[in-house]
Amino acid sequence: MTRRMNIVLFGKPGAGKGTQAPLLAEQLDVPTLATGDVLRAAVREGTALGREAKAAMDRGDLVPDAVILGIVKETLARPAYVRGVVLDGVVRTVPQAEGLERALEDLGRCVDAVLCFDIDNEEIVRRLSSRTVCEKCQHPRGEDGKPGDRCAQPGCEGHLVRRKDDEPEAIRHRLQVYEDQTAPVLAWYQRNGTRIATINAVGAVDAVTGRARAALEG
Repeated sequence: MTRRMNIVLFGKPGAGKGTQAPLLAEQLDVPTLATGDVLRAAVREGTALGREAKAAMDRGDLVPDAVILGIVKETLARPAYVRGVVLDGVVRTVPQAEGLERALEDLGRCVDAVLCFDIDNEEIVRRLSSRTVCEKCQHPRGEDGKPGDRCAQPGCEGHLVRRKDDEPEAIRHRLQVYEDQTAPVLAWYQRNGTRIATINAVGAVDAVTGRARAALEG
């Protein structure tokens, strides 16, 4: 059994981090932590940092890194996270990586491993551009749904559409942003001596999960 760890999931948009996070967390018996989830929870609960985040969002501004990392630190301090955590989407820039390191140090912890899910850009474009969502109920569909198809949700009369950010050119732009802003994070972790494992993210979901577990146990 892999010891309980604080793991950062890393990789291009569409590499499968969101799919793998709960599967790995379940196998490792630790919770997941995704930036969007803890941010929404803090706003909903009306915490001091949640109110600060809401004020920024109401103005149409990005929530500052310091506020997001403060919310992440508050969450990690809760008893449920003491045993470890799978961090999904928390680190997208070098300043966020530095902030997370400080937050964990304050809690007497560290990032034990970074799992980098590796996938070719053209496979990313194919994978993401095949996604559709119902224009009415927003229920997502995978590759089995095509734009214009009727939504399969009971009682919904909506049709499937492709989101603008899943258009091929938009995806390629997101990949370029990743290369410019997020890819340098991996080099930062390497310089800091953090354990990094590269995972082949192509294939069946359970196969990718198995590779990730094997990398952690190796």
